[in-house]
Amino acid sequence: MSRALISVSDKEGIIPLAQAFVARGVEVVSTGGTYRTLTAAGVPVTEVAEVTAFPEMMDGRVKTLHPMIHGGLLALRDEPSHMEAAREHQIGMIDYVIVNLYPFAKTIENPNVHLAEAVEQIDIGGPSMLRAAAKNYRFVVTVVDPADYGLLIERLATDAVFAEEERFALAAKVFRHTAAYDARIAQYLTEKAGVSNPESVTFSYELQQPLRYGENPHQQAAFYRASGVLAGSLASAKQRQGKELSFNNIQDAGAALDLLTEFDQPTVVAVKHMNPCGVGTGVTAAEAFARAYEADPVSIFGGIVACNREVDEATASQLVELFLEIVIAPTFTSGALEILAKKKNVRVLELDMAERKNEGVDLRAVYGGLLVQDRDARALTDADLRVVTARQPSEEEWADLLFAWKIVKHVKSNAIVLAKDAQTVGVGAGQMNRVGAARIAIEQAGERAVGAVLASDAFFPMPDTVEVAARAGVRAIIQPGGSIKDQASIDLANERGIAMVFTGIRHFRH
Repeated sequence: MSRALISVSDKEGIIPLAQAFVARGVEVVSTGGTYRTLTAAGVPVTEVAEVTAFPEMMDGRVKTLHPMIHGGLLALRDEPSHMEAAREHQIGMIDYVIVNLYPFAKTIENPNVHLAEAVEQIDIGGPSMLRAAAKNYRFVVTVVDPADYGLLIERLATDAVFAEEERFALAAKVFRHTAAYDARIAQYLTEKAGVSNPESVTFSYELQQPLRYGENPHQQAAFYRASGVLAGSLASAKQRQGKELSFNNIQDAGAALDLLTEFDQPTVVAVKHMNPCGVGTGVTAAEAFARAYEADPVSIFGGIVACNREVDEATASQLVELFLEIVIAPTFTSGALEILAKKKNVRVLELDMAERKNEGVDLRAVYGGLLVQDRDARALTDADLRVVTARQPSEEEWADLLFAWKIVKHVKSNAIVLAKDAQTVGVGAGQMNRVGAARIAIEQAGERAVGAVLASDAFFPMPDTVEVAARAGVRAIIQPGGSIKDQASIDLANERGIAMVFTGIRHFRH
């Protein structure tokens, strides 16, 4: 008689599968809670303790780690010495293994969970059985994903067998699953131990969706979400309408959300190619969008718009006048959704951003390696600010300086942002020299540069940026400071009547 070993934490769908085994004449062996669930459902089942002739003990910690189980999983049916050993020790073969693991990841999603409680959810026997069975895939069908129960039931009903390549595919899935499970445990315990730069690191991600292609049509791609999705993550957004998200959509949307996190007041961020092309704040979402649009009505075409307030009819009426790839907001009124439906291809994403934080790690792949760093979550405080010029910024200039500083942090280096009256008026991004970035931002601003403020993501190694800013009519500058030639920039700012503030914080973004 064939034998199936079933031991699952998630009991959903397990009763019909066990019934299918019994109907096919397969003996079902089970443990603990699974045994009780199947018995209560009237499924004939043999308890593991009957197979091992050894009772479960230590609150169920020890039950399946036994030669009578692992011998039945690991024995090579075509190796005479293995089968002779099995007969000698009366070890029955196990042909099917259906196991899923203790819910460790779900347990640690609770921010108040105690370490001892989390450790209790580290499964030992489950991964051991899965790995043993998957290693012996030529003879054992191993199922770790409840999504595969239907296929197994179908095969049992039709007496069909699994081809070796199918068993191999299921085995590969098992090892992916156990690797991700162990990675999440290792990550959690490493964080709890306070270990920086561990000797090895593994991150676990789960498939969110396949993508049509990557940055370019000839590149394959997929979107994966981190285990235990963070609040406010794009992976948890609800798509209300529009086409499937693309690789570039997701990158741009992520950049927009990162910047939007900097603001508490009603704000709209427009992003194009990973850089903000327009940012505005206002009393309402509609006012904030109007300012973001006016900041750069050309670059917003085909861009991403993210808003941290509900989108109402007034805001939606402005949005549908443009070609946009994505609109993101916490909520949309029913009227706004009706208006946006006129542009059926625009992707409308609903995402609660209230709990979103700029935290965690930033991963950058390089050929043959991975760069890992903390995300740039450094916020500016009053203690960081130091006015280094004779002229102090006015109250209005202070507001614009702090506004511009939040934005320049999210612009590719070298980065310059010009702002005035709660909106960007010029953005210079990703240039090989800082004065070049300043010229781009000033050219974009045009006459709006007069009376604007300028933010730089890094210090000025020479006063040329101050010079071009002064000629354009910029009235105040915020920058990290720290160059050995700071005084030259300070002197020029004093000469031109520009207020300059040092932050002591650099925000490179490559």
